Amino acid sequence: MKHYDYVIVGSGLFAGVFAWHARKAGKSCLVIEKRGHMGGNIYCEDVEGIHVHKYGAHIFHTSSRRVWDFVNSLVEFNRYTNSPIANYHGEIYNMPFNMNTFSKMWGISTPDQARAIIEQQRGQIDHEPRNLEEQAISLVGRDIYEKLIKGYTEKQWGRSCRELPSFIIKRLPVRYTYDNNYFNDRFQGIPIGGYNKIIDALFEGCDVLLNTDFNEDREKYMAMGDTVLYTGMLDSFYNYQFGHLEYRSLKFESELLDTPNYQGVAVVNYTDRETPYTRVIEHKHFEYGTSSKTVITREYPVTWEEGMEPYYPVNDEKNQAMFEKYEALAKKEQHVIFGGRLAEYKYYDMDKVIESAFKLTDTVFNA
Repeated sequence: MKHYDYVIVGSGLFAGVFAWHARKAGKSCLVIEKRGHMGGNIYCEDVEGIHVHKYGAHIFHTSSRRVWDFVNSLVEFNRYTNSPIANYHGEIYNMPFNMNTFSKMWGISTPDQARAIIEQQRGQIDHEPRNLEEQAISLVGRDIYEKLIKGYTEKQWGRSCRELPSFIIKRLPVRYTYDNNYFNDRFQGIPIGGYNKIIDALFEGCDVLLNTDFNEDREKYMAMGDTVLYTGMLDSFYNYQFGHLEYRSLKFESELLDTPNYQGVAVVNYTDRETPYTRVIEHKHFEYGTSSKTVITREYPVTWEEGMEPYYPVNDEKNQAMFEKYEALAKKEQHVIFGGRLAEYKYYDMDKVIESAFKLTDTVFNA
């Protein structure tokens, strides 16, 4: 049986960045992946020449020159700018909240008019917000909350905004300019040819076992390497001895349509409570596709159960306290390194995953 310098559990971005640096340092790597494909949630499927984001929309954005230069050394990026729209019972609003949004909502045209309306509505909450509803109104006013936040958030979390803690919405971006660019970061785009090109580049030279659950035969796989990098669920590694950490999950329904353009934009958020899905993704618009057909995906939030894909950690006090118990065990491990969104029980944008991996690789390979 071949022995490796590193056994890497999982094949998402964190694992990939580590594997890339390990290979550059001349180390041998075995990647163990539970799914039937590499790449974690950035994996794309090719349908009629369209790169379908199988696990939801992934739009790369960062303000880090180091991160941007790194990913561009792997693949060329296009100039895609994220400008989603919100659909509230057929009314269309620009996102994030900006002067285009306010002009449509209130029939006004100047920043001073918009500020005055928002300030007046914010004043309805004259005490420390006790729940998410009060927090949102205190930040952006009731009109924006009712049409563009309430229904979407309640679908996302599966309960009333009055039952959700205020800390979930610490801030909401409000722009008093006519700017529909969703992100404030310096750089953004989509890999030309899809995210699988990044995956292939990151794991080049690694041996790979697909459809393999590391935790089902842990001792065997740990014995195959000097060090294990574990990027899976931390509670799973410790056999849930303190209980199951909670997540929200997603269900995707994709459809190939015989039309060149279904909605005119890559992402439409459905912000009313009655529409069961939160958004519809039209994948070809990420890469300015010219196919005569299109693929759309409806995204439904669901309550996570064991066996489902964990997407969003529920970082409330109960779960954080449980995670800290697992984290204390992890810190005692001598031959296992933990990292990534699941092992750290943290929601990460892609650039932040890479930055987190850089912190590890700088220590391990540049010391």
